[in-house]
Amino acid sequence: MSAASPVIERGTAASRIAGFGVAIIILLLAVAPQFLSAGAVDRMTALFIYVILAAMWNALAGFGGLVSVGQQVFFGLGAYFAIRLANAGLNPFVSLFVSAVIVGAVSWPISLFMLRLRNGEFAIGMWVIAALTHLLVNLDRLIQGETGTSLISLNVYDASTRRVAIYWLALASMTALLAVLFGLLRGSTGAAIRAIRDNEDAAASIGVRVTGTKRLLFVLAAFGIGVAGALWLATAITFQPKTYFSVQWTAYMIFMVLVGGIGTFEGAILGALLFFIIETWFGGTGVWYLIGLGATALVFSLLLPRGLWGTLEERFGWRLLPVGYRVRLPVNASVTTGGTAPPAQVTTSREKA
Repeated sequence: MSAASPVIERGTAASRIAGFGVAIIILLLAVAPQFLSAGAVDRMTALFIYVILAAMWNALAGFGGLVSVGQQVFFGLGAYFAIRLANAGLNPFVSLFVSAVIVGAVSWPISLFMLRLRNGEFAIGMWVIAALTHLLVNLDRLIQGETGTSLISLNVYDASTRRVAIYWLALASMTALLAVLFGLLRGSTGAAIRAIRDNEDAAASIGVRVTGTKRLLFVLAAFGIGVAGALWLATAITFQPKTYFSVQWTAYMIFMVLVGGIGTFEGAILGALLFFIIETWFGGTGVWYLIGLGATALVFSLLLPRGLWGTLEERFGWRLLPVGYRVRLPVNASVTTGGTAPPAQVTTSREKA
């Protein structure tokens, strides 16, 4: 009996076309402000921020297995440090990204003790860190407790110029962060991240630097969410701690990733787009909007646990932005003992790190 060899693949014709399509979409988005209304520009800026949030939480939880309900700490700190830097005299646009760098730096010592925790302990521990940080920020006299303050220095710019500049900054930030994350997950570090997620002890036994790899992912996610927080401040101008340190931001991240497809690169982007559409249509309904989000997340968890993209990938083999390898295993290979070969060859596939 002769057996065909399994085929290991990652890039496909569909993924190459998708990569070209992504480049075209980004170019179109870059010139879109010339044709969009002021309101549409603001909404698209919000979409870019949502994509960043979803991608960062998905990287941490979906690929790294570090489920957190306290990522709002980095969102709030991104906005807080931007306020502080601008108040010290730094250009407000520059302060947006310097603040994100500071958030990444602050996340490193936090990771020293938080990454010692696992599973539920890590999730709750991050929520405690967020609550404590919220209280500390309230003590800052510049913030004036829950009264908050504003990024006043942005008001020196013309409203339309400021709006378009923030739009481009958000688009550039989203593109850069997705590109960095995509490159990281496609490399050896990405394979190590997924190995740690699947079995941390087994990963360590084959030489994976577990703590260092988890810390890298933790800091990257913190930096990305810090960028999102600073950009949100730029669009809203005002800063109130209870708004930026609210657990609803992490709830939004979880919703987008669960609906789109946890552990898939495309799923986070799709989930952010769906959340954006739902918010645009139903955001004005108040508490019913939040109830609807919770009910939708529950339905997806029960009926489509892999999310929309995960389900499509499983059923149809769609892989537009693959970060791992897939092994195609031939089944019912031709038999050479006098029988005839089957009329068609059936293949199965499995995604591997």
